[in-house]
Amino acid sequence: MAKNEQILRLKLIEVLLRERKENGASYEEIEAYLEKQFASKDLGSELRFSKKTFERDKKAISEIMGFDISYSRKNNAYFIGDEELEQSQDSVFDNLLLVQAYRATRDRSDIMFFEDRKSRGLQHLHGLVHAIINRRLISLRYQSFSESEGKDRVLEPYALKEFRYRWYLLARDSDKNDSAQPNGIVKAYGLDRISGLEIKKTTFQRTGFDVKEEYRNLFGIISPNDHKLEEIVLSFDAHQGQYIKSLPLHHSQEIIQDDETELRVRLNIYPTYDFKQEVLSYGNRVRVISPAGFRNGVKKEIQEMLAFYE
Repeated sequence: MAKNEQILRLKLIEVLLRERKENGASYEEIEAYLEKQFASKDLGSELRFSKKTFERDKKAISEIMGFDISYSRKNNAYFIGDEELEQSQDSVFDNLLLVQAYRATRDRSDIMFFEDRKSRGLQHLHGLVHAIINRRLISLRYQSFSESEGKDRVLEPYALKEFRYRWYLLARDSDKNDSAQPNGIVKAYGLDRISGLEIKKTTFQRTGFDVKEEYRNLFGIISPNDHKLEEIVLSFDAHQGQYIKSLPLHHSQEIIQDDETELRVRLNIYPTYDFKQEVLSYGNRVRVISPAGFRNGVKKEIQEMLAFYE
């Protein structure tokens, strides 16, 4: 496990190269940036950085974050390519920073306060990753929230996806004739509802399923089902708009109006249940402008909510 100083160095290097994604940064610029950042933080130690250290840091970034830092001899600059930027997962690094902060404060219960949560099924991660990489069938018992009893299933595991602090297994039932999964569709299984996980020795032939493409125009974990891809326009009040700009709802989010009264954005997305619930969660700080069908669906939901208080 990297030490606190190295974890911070790696994050700062990533931040700088993201900011300089057009032209990159030279070694000297990276060193000066780190010196300035370390000087502004009370770390209890001085920056230890050299070209050898930088080479080790680049390797660590590749292993931990999953992207490479390239060098342009012509520009004498290091950079992260656009493709690498899209593929990187900030949450992985952020979690490492949390672990380091927790280790530094674990003897002080009055400093960091975490939300109390039940098990998210993360104990299954290692086995599921192994099964996905090696294309092994898995058997498990799954307790759906909509059913009173759990069911035993044999699945072809494809990938793992996070949504709202829960992790889901994306898998296809090995029995293609199962009525619960017609045509062998890929479904999401919450890890917190899985028990009795067993990795089989039997392998399976993975059929075409591009997880990134499948969820590209989705919000959440629910498949498009009968929904059609639509252009949705939302209007937020100016205050809420600051949050929406800093943490976009979806990668397709495009700002079409931003002034002292409102932030209006356009998204290309499937208006699934997950997305509708997200819009409703903003209460009177958001208004659906279009399309009419989605607007009316949200309006109907609000009217039904009001009926509970009559």
